[in-house]
Amino acid sequence: MGVSNSTIEELKSQINIVDVIGRCVPLKRAGSNYKGVCPFHSEKTPSFVVSDQKQIFTCFGCGATGDVIEFVQRFYNLDFTEAVDKLAGEYGITIEKRGGTSEKNEEGYNVNKMAAQFFYKCFTEKANKGYSYMKNRGISPAILKKFGIGYADEEWDSLYKYMTAKGVDKKTLLELGLISESKGKCYDKFRNRVMFPIINTRGKVIGFGGRAIAPDDNPKYLNSPESRIFQKKNNLYGLNISRQTVGKDGFIILVEGYMDTISLFQSGVENVAASLGTALTENQARLIKRYTSSVVLSYDADSAGRAAALRGIEILKAADCRVRVLHVNDGKDPDEYVKKNGKKAFLKLIDGALPYGDYKLEAAKIGFDLESNEGRIGYLKKAAEIIGAMSPVEQEVYIAKVAKDIGVAEGAIRLELRGAESAAKPRERRQAEQAENKVEVNATPLERILIKLMLTDENYIDKVAASAITWESGFAQRVFETMRDEQSEDGTLDIVKVMDSIPDDDAQILQDICDSVVIGANVEQVFLDCVRTWNEDRLKKEEQQLISLLSMADEEEDQEKIAEFTDKLLKVQQELKNSR
Repeated sequence: MGVSNSTIEELKSQINIVDVIGRCVPLKRAGSNYKGVCPFHSEKTPSFVVSDQKQIFTCFGCGATGDVIEFVQRFYNLDFTEAVDKLAGEYGITIEKRGGTSEKNEEGYNVNKMAAQFFYKCFTEKANKGYSYMKNRGISPAILKKFGIGYADEEWDSLYKYMTAKGVDKKTLLELGLISESKGKCYDKFRNRVMFPIINTRGKVIGFGGRAIAPDDNPKYLNSPESRIFQKKNNLYGLNISRQTVGKDGFIILVEGYMDTISLFQSGVENVAASLGTALTENQARLIKRYTSSVVLSYDADSAGRAAALRGIEILKAADCRVRVLHVNDGKDPDEYVKKNGKKAFLKLIDGALPYGDYKLEAAKIGFDLESNEGRIGYLKKAAEIIGAMSPVEQEVYIAKVAKDIGVAEGAIRLELRGAESAAKPRERRQAEQAENKVEVNATPLERILIKLMLTDENYIDKVAASAITWESGFAQRVFETMRDEQSEDGTLDIVKVMDSIPDDDAQILQDICDSVVIGANVEQVFLDCVRTWNEDRLKKEEQQLISLLSMADEEEDQEKIAEFTDKLLKVQQELKNSR
């Protein structure tokens, strides 16, 4: 689901970029523009210019430029849809989204918000077991409020009665997993539990986690079921609160559960989020990558936590993240450790967190007696598999480490490596790395024609690769790369293999292209027309950008830049003229 172009233009027409940026960056009028210190790089002399007339910003120092949506994306670390929603919400503007499910989704968000408010009132307005439980866990009122912690009482239908009295229908409550139904009777799904609202990075309540208070209540944690607005694999608990700190600190601490997140945050370690269970997913890794590429995994020290850390390492590495792992050594989880030892001690643990390679090699030692030849040989074979999956530079480092650690010659390890399996990534990991967790992944009209052209005649795969064409959509880029991977040595292409090698959403779009896009008899002319159109569009965009930059440059302070932009503009305009 995306936002239509007309809606985007309407949104921008109602918002003044100077007002939006002025709340984040101190601006001073400079002629017809405004100037300030760039928020995207370190500088002493202001080179960040905002144009009231053009409704764009640009930095003559680092080159950042764009409209109000681009600024909000960059400044707050948001994706496009999140930036649009943020602006629309702040200015009270209703936006229309493509797809018939948006209204239904908003209804779900609103119902969950009502439920969260109900649980919060139950938690705060009178004495209850939930509040006593959290108080005994040492959580302060301010932190309880910040995370919106609530309480589901012991009655069977308190929430059900409250919501239906507010006009919410039973079907919606069942879909969202707030109630259950048996033998024609409805009852609350969450009872006598501390309630943790799960809120996405757009501030929408998408689900709940309920922690049992009574020792004999099972399961210990009960989560909302998957629904149209809640997919556990796509979200991280607490990231809505911690994301700005994550961006500022440059790394994120990933823990297992709600209490770990809350306890660390209360201690002052605020760059933290939880993976809603131990099984980290590819989509969660891509969500993390939006804010930082550096991750510290801090799962429980038990066997399940160690296994989860090893799985998480692979997922994060596939998303091109730098990973370190720590296990607390005094207490079974981060919650217990930070309460007992405090923030400084936990930060010291982070400083000593093991890089992913060290952690995997240490984990591989479990079960081997390194004092025996048999144990060392067994460990060496396992270590060779791990090192074989590393980059050449990493291999050099870890070959030396393992050799020194177990007293074996480096040459022996290299020989073992040659006999180990190839370190190629599994195909399914590559697919997950390429897939983007976006609902709207459709291609531009030009991309659709080019894709159909390559499916019609495989020779155009190489021709497109050799051209200057770049793909605008992630979908087109993924499909093109898959086509090249799946093209056989004789040049033929099996469309079924391509379909099987891309995510389901991409496959649906590709099937639509196959069914609906028609290529005429003169395929070469179609290709040449596509190249010409792409080149003209590129030049027009470059021309407009240069004109905007020139209009914002200061005639006295930016003379060199003006000369540079003018020279580029003349060349671009000449290229445009020649292309027509």
